[in-house]
Amino acid sequence: MRTYQDALDYIYSFIDPTRKAASSPVEALVNLDRVRALLRAVGDPQEGLPAVVVAGTKGKGSTCVMIEAMLRAAGLRVGLWTSPHLSSYRERIQIDSELISQADLVRLTARLQPQIDAFEPEPYGRPSAFDVGFALALRHFAERNVQIAVLEVGLGGRYDAASVITPLVSVISSISYDHMGILGHTLAEIAGNKAGIMKPGVPAVTVPQLPEVAAVLEREAALVGASLYVADDGGLAGPSGRAPYPLAPLPGRLRGGFQRENARLAVGAVMLLAGRGFPLDTEAMAEGLATAEWPGRFELVGSAPPILIDGSHNGDSTQKLAASIRDELRFERLILVLGTSRDKDIEAIVEAIVPLAAAVVITRSTHPRAMDLDRVAAITGPYLRGPLSMVPEMGDALAHARAMAGPGDLICVTGSLFVVAAARNALGLAVAD
Repeated sequence: MRTYQDALDYIYSFIDPTRKAASSPVEALVNLDRVRALLRAVGDPQEGLPAVVVAGTKGKGSTCVMIEAMLRAAGLRVGLWTSPHLSSYRERIQIDSELISQADLVRLTARLQPQIDAFEPEPYGRPSAFDVGFALALRHFAERNVQIAVLEVGLGGRYDAASVITPLVSVISSISYDHMGILGHTLAEIAGNKAGIMKPGVPAVTVPQLPEVAAVLEREAALVGASLYVADDGGLAGPSGRAPYPLAPLPGRLRGGFQRENARLAVGAVMLLAGRGFPLDTEAMAEGLATAEWPGRFELVGSAPPILIDGSHNGDSTQKLAASIRDELRFERLILVLGTSRDKDIEAIVEAIVPLAAAVVITRSTHPRAMDLDRVAAITGPYLRGPLSMVPEMGDALAHARAMAGPGDLICVTGSLFVVAAARNALGLAVAD
């Protein structure tokens, strides 16, 4: 293994399109056993690594980067694991907001390859590409003497790779419908999966949730013996009362009204870390909130007309995107560039955003899960207020939207993180890889 592409090819060789999601708790627990065994094979890099684990349906990534930025502003050496990436795999593994270098990823992958290749697939099965990436990230953090790691759950919570970690604080962002075929068809089922990151004796913090979700989180916390806190408008509410925020929990560069909830959650998590001995003062919190960045989330670029890029990919997050567009941006007409994935509730996405648009351009990413244009168009039809175009390639779709838009209009690209990635690449905003 000599090149960066060699390393990527090796990681991606663990993608198995025939692998199905676990259909029972027993099968799901085997997945966790596999991750534990893989981590043992590469030296248990998670041992002694303080961590924060963040689960939820939406807002996970934004919450992670705000926590990371506040910890880093306090002078700590901070690791960050997130997924998926937008343009470079290196985005998934960061230390102090710096992406892992190509050279480090090659070196790390080459050194761990013998242990990973020797991993016995029985009885746990072959590692997934996500498992391998997670192991690489933790090994990188351990070798670079990271003082604390912020780990985003990939899917669900209870059976995700990150659930093998016993964190200092468990964080659960807003929960809504997504990945129903895997996580469950009711909010209670989905919440039960997300709540699985709670650990005995480890404080957990969440945001105000729908009643059926809140009940599940409270029940899980009581079951495992975790103190549950809620970061709401008035402060951090917990078993012993309410603590006011030490500063106004407002995001700086992260735009969109929905980010205020994520900022409260991030500050609540940092308050709990401060209670566990981490040197976090108000100044560090303020600096972190002011400087945290997370591309592809209510990201406004260009001018005349401006282009808003947002990775909303379920009904609830798209409703919040639509509300933020109405409340925070001024424009004459909205030109919507929309693309989705097959595993999403496309009608809920369409219903939330299409009625705002004066024109809609249907496009797609190059990801294998991208939904066919004609199917999205068929679902979009009943909600249209203006013309509909189908333009398969993102660069052409943006050009088409620009041709329709006047200088006072707004172009919005949304529906999928993969579509957002394609838009950022077409606009020259992608991370150089």
